[in-house]
Amino acid sequence: MQVDHTPAELSPQLCQRYASLIWSCLDANLHRSALFYAERYYVLDTQNHDARHLYATALLESGQPHSAHRLANAPTRGENCIGCLNILAKCCMTLGQHRQAREALESCLRASGSYTPTGAWSLVTCSARRASHPGAESMRERKTAAFPDAAVLCCQAGTSALKGNLHESACMSFRQALSLNPMLWEAFEGLCATGDIPPIDALFPQRAQPVLAKSGDGGPCNSIPVATGAGFFTPEAGSAGNLFRDWKPGLKAMDAPAGPRDSIATTDSSFYGEPSFQTHIRASRSQPATLAAHPPAVRPLSSADEAGPVTKKLRSTVRQRPAPSSTTAAEAHYLKPSKSAGAVPVAADDRPRGSKARARPALTNANLFSSSGRPAQTTAAPSRLHTLGTGKTMSNAGARRSTRLQSGGTKLASKPSTRDRRRVTSKPRSQSRESGLGEDPGGAGSAFSPTPHIGEGAHSETSPPPSGTWTAEQERAAEEAFQVELADYQIYDVMRRFASATRAMALYDCQLCLDELETLPSQHQRSASVMAMVGKAHYELGQYPAAERAFEAVRTLEPYRTWDMEVYSTLLWHLQRNIKLSFLAQELLSTDPKSPQAWIAVGNCFSLQKEKAQALTCFRRAAQLDPTCAYAYTLSGHESIDEDVNKAINFFQSALRADARHYNAWYGLGTCYMRMSRLRLADYHFQKASQIHPQNAVLLGCVGMVQERYAKYDAALETFNRAIGVSRDNALVRYHRAKILIAMKRYTEALEDLQYLKDTSPEESNVLFQLAKLYRLLGDEAKFTQLLAEVRDVAPKSLAKIRRLAESVQAEEVMDQR
Repeated sequence: MQVDHTPAELSPQLCQRYASLIWSCLDANLHRSALFYAERYYVLDTQNHDARHLYATALLESGQPHSAHRLANAPTRGENCIGCLNILAKCCMTLGQHRQAREALESCLRASGSYTPTGAWSLVTCSARRASHPGAESMRERKTAAFPDAAVLCCQAGTSALKGNLHESACMSFRQALSLNPMLWEAFEGLCATGDIPPIDALFPQRAQPVLAKSGDGGPCNSIPVATGAGFFTPEAGSAGNLFRDWKPGLKAMDAPAGPRDSIATTDSSFYGEPSFQTHIRASRSQPATLAAHPPAVRPLSSADEAGPVTKKLRSTVRQRPAPSSTTAAEAHYLKPSKSAGAVPVAADDRPRGSKARARPALTNANLFSSSGRPAQTTAAPSRLHTLGTGKTMSNAGARRSTRLQSGGTKLASKPSTRDRRRVTSKPRSQSRESGLGEDPGGAGSAFSPTPHIGEGAHSETSPPPSGTWTAEQERAAEEAFQVELADYQIYDVMRRFASATRAMALYDCQLCLDELETLPSQHQRSASVMAMVGKAHYELGQYPAAERAFEAVRTLEPYRTWDMEVYSTLLWHLQRNIKLSFLAQELLSTDPKSPQAWIAVGNCFSLQKEKAQALTCFRRAAQLDPTCAYAYTLSGHESIDEDVNKAINFFQSALRADARHYNAWYGLGTCYMRMSRLRLADYHFQKASQIHPQNAVLLGCVGMVQERYAKYDAALETFNRAIGVSRDNALVRYHRAKILIAMKRYTEALEDLQYLKDTSPEESNVLFQLAKLYRLLGDEAKFTQLLAEVRDVAPKSLAKIRRLAESVQAEEVMDQR
């Protein structure tokens, strides 16, 4: 039974996660990635203005202005949204409808008072107000980086290498991009285009579903994953949704060490593989802690702190009293800084010059994603400055030794008591995003320096003891942290399921692709991209009626969609749907006359009407509009193969230069060489096509035909058996297998295949003629004569063939008499 993992009602955390991820992809010019996540967001709630804005923007940036215009102009529940009007104006300007664009902008100005952006709203305290304005998240203020990060550069390098037919370099670049940032959907699609795709578990390891931590749970040895509050791709403070930061080249996010960590309120700037999703066991519960608006700057403790605090000489005129030694393990734990949290930069005037903080051996790789050339630092843990529920700052309870050293003060903070620690309240971790907006951009914690991951480990410094009772605010904070991590898990899980289906489709394992798509939540199964994938899978399997139904659903969901319509037009050509194909070609041409899909549909329409010259002109026009469209060259070759084989070979070779894994071009070259009786070259190209698409019965049949020409009957029979195992209803393969069986004098088995073909195709003259020959070999003269009469009625042009067969029979009778 299928389990629907998508919530019926979108949580604010899930909306914020999708918005941050989509805007980051758009800012990095990764339009395919942005469109993928925007569609996933939109199908969850089609009435959500935030999702509509993002989806329409992604469509517009991806070159689909008509679809974006239809989405932004869709009727709403009486709301006058300035976001929709703004996007509508952009679509009109792109389409050249400047008067409509002016009207939309004027309406946007008149309606500016009815819709308030959320740039200054808190992501937590104003959740109720944000819920009343569901589209405000996409209009909030945000900051973008001036230059792309390493993951984006690797993805762009892979795309360039793929277009230049440098498949090994492209594969290496795409893998590096996914190791730095597994949420780059464009990099995964490029890796699928190369054909060298690792298993999904290697690229996207499965994550454990987060569990809500409750008061009174087990101690530090809990083995169940709990919500840490740090998102899988949580934007760091000051980024306002920009998730692309300086990933350190050469370090893999999925290889992050799972060392002990003690802080869960760190803002996480990445949206790739966070250790909290990769490690299946957490050593303890970690709960969100209070983070003040301006946390004090601290330095990491040195390795000498492992044995307890020691006296340090500071630049101060007042002598400092020695720090008390740690008497209990709990107190020593609360004195340790966060190993996973990044450090707030310490000002040059405040940092003690005589002290050199040396990282512990276990912390040498803690900051995996710090900028190159900068030493790994840690952010101040949220417990450095606790805030009570009354709003007052705790100055004595919970003061840390590193804070005292940084400030250079002479007063020794009192030791925190267990009772005071239990009174520490927690605010949602998302508040930390707002606290970083005022940081100095020149320090180590600037906008270009990512904050390291949070993870599992020992107890958080500010989490209550396991046996303690939580306050109401702590329980709300734990619920908020759980919702944040649950949103990350849901996005990652949906992306992973789509990746499994996409990988299967790229390897032409079409049945596996359909099975993977069945595991998606119901909202995603009804989306246009999923239905298009279903249609292509059925088309490759030769299940044309099912493919036609899927593509009709795509046209209903997105009437202005041009992607994948070249497959739909070819499907209608195979089904001989002349009227439907003509209507599709006219619609596509009116939607976007500069799209190659439209001209391919027009060419298929002419080809169905046997107008080869007109069809060839349309296919060449499609190739001119998009030189990387391999299918346009392939169709040009198929239209030319009957008139000029050499010209067809040139077209097929051009298709392979555009896409080396285009199996139709390999098949076309094999057909050309087969007609030229160059069997060695024909066998090579058919084998290449079959390696790319091993589930295609026609390609296997072609390989068997070459083997038949070489008189390798045993190998040919084995190949035909494999082809029939893939597609039992393939008539061409059954016909050639029957001929092989006749040559091997296995008449009974051949009779079964020919009788099956006669029942399914009663007017096929070749089948009737071959069946007549078989009955003659079996000695059934009555059926032999009857079938020859049927052949003469079905195909009058085959009289010469019938005469030759009759003459051969008479010659054999004469020889027998002698």
